[in-house]
Amino acid sequence: MHNSIFTLIEILGTISFSISGVITGMKRNLDIFGTVFLGIITAVGGGVIRDIILNQDIPAVFHDPTHATLATVVALIFLIPPIRKNITRKKRIYELTLLIMDSLGLGIFTVVGVRASLIAVPDGGILLHTFLGVITGVGGGVLRDVLSKNLPYIFTKHIYALASIAGALVCTLLWNIIGTIPAMLCGAGVIFILRCLAAYFQWNLPRISDNEPDKLTEEQKKSVYEPSITTRK
Repeated sequence: MHNSIFTLIEILGTISFSISGVITGMKRNLDIFGTVFLGIITAVGGGVIRDIILNQDIPAVFHDPTHATLATVVALIFLIPPIRKNITRKKRIYELTLLIMDSLGLGIFTVVGVRASLIAVPDGGILLHTFLGVITGVGGGVLRDVLSKNLPYIFTKHIYALASIAGALVCTLLWNIIGTIPAMLCGAGVIFILRCLAAYFQWNLPRISDNEPDKLTEEQKKSVYEPSITTRK
């Protein structure tokens, strides 16, 4: 039963992150290959980094290409002209879709990373489990942003990394108290809620810069503040 629920959680996370990668590729006007590749790397990139840190000979995605295949199929579906046009032409749909998909993906893959760490290194400690959870959660998004020439969200927007850290800590601390699946759901829920609240209320960490937003160049504004996921009017 737990395995089935965990599989569904992983599938939802793969779909969510693949969509966020595809939407970013569309916005950056990449070609079909680039857009699909961005969807795949967003969905599986964090897990690959995690497995390398855990000293896995070959990352799990290459043993079982199910998630990479699913990410590819999802990316191709979102390239169907009517779907693509609805997303790229309507800014609010684009912003809300990216917010929801990216937040879901971040939450799910953070707790998936915690689970992988607890299984691989049961006595690793809170720091290790939290670190690997965060790496799994943000790794794909960082690769997506770097490859699309955006400053990674983890460094610029809406307490992205802090939300992942909070969720990873919740999942780790509750793991032996309430059980595997409830702990993962709680951790992912904390991340999703924090990300949505941060986007709505424009929560950001203070910037260590003398440049005010209105003094930035257009290119700097574009790389830091787009794609915007603000939903508050």
